[in-house]
Amino acid sequence: MKTVFEEFGTKVKNYLDDIMEVEKDNILEAARVMAEKVKNDGLVFTFGTGHSHMIAEEVFYRAGGLVPVYAIIEDGVTGNHDVTKSEFTERLHGYAKCIMDYHKPTSNDCMIIISESGRNAVPVEMAMECKKRGIFCIAITGVTYSMGQSSRHESGKRLCEVADIVIDNHTEFGDNCMKIDGFDQPVGPTSNIAANFIIHSLILETINNCVQSGMDVPVFFSGNLDGAREKNDIMLEKYWGRIRTW
Repeated sequence: MKTVFEEFGTKVKNYLDDIMEVEKDNILEAARVMAEKVKNDGLVFTFGTGHSHMIAEEVFYRAGGLVPVYAIIEDGVTGNHDVTKSEFTERLHGYAKCIMDYHKPTSNDCMIIISESGRNAVPVEMAMECKKRGIFCIAITGVTYSMGQSSRHESGKRLCEVADIVIDNHTEFGDNCMKIDGFDQPVGPTSNIAANFIIHSLILETINNCVQSGMDVPVFFSGNLDGAREKNDIMLEKYWGRIRTW
């Protein structure tokens, strides 16, 4: 008989298998666009609210990760501070425009927006602002979860209905995938596990595309390796004035 954690591990493996099979074309096309932006000196912006902001941060200033990744970390909607308040601020209309006006991505850049439910106003508006500004928008979201509930944006749109490319994380409605005997409430969230796999896959394919084109790709060395800081400093200097969250 499988333990709870073994059953959980099997479910996670199944989600990853589904992503590799069903989302392959979307991941490859998104990475192709990302590589074109990087090769033309653009940036890859990442953004998420609530727990999804951790996915945006995961590939930012990261060992083995692209240097020109710009994570927009907006404390008011991340839950890093006053977590219960952020549940409501991510539903505020007009907030996303303020964020975009401050960080100023351009049509030479692209944006990855992560949202499991895809229904709250801020991530939906971020995608809409991308459309207005000619910024290619990639969504990592739970399509089943999103389409199972109404949007909280005044347009009635969900993130998966606005982004240019949608990558479904193939997780459960409500995110939790496990039932424990004697306990009615589902447990075991998997959205961030799946989203981490997706966003790292996007970065890896982007790096590969750039390498195959002959580009000298700026990728961070681990800061805990001797001599890494000196190598990283050279790459940091190139983008220092453009990535404000460093």
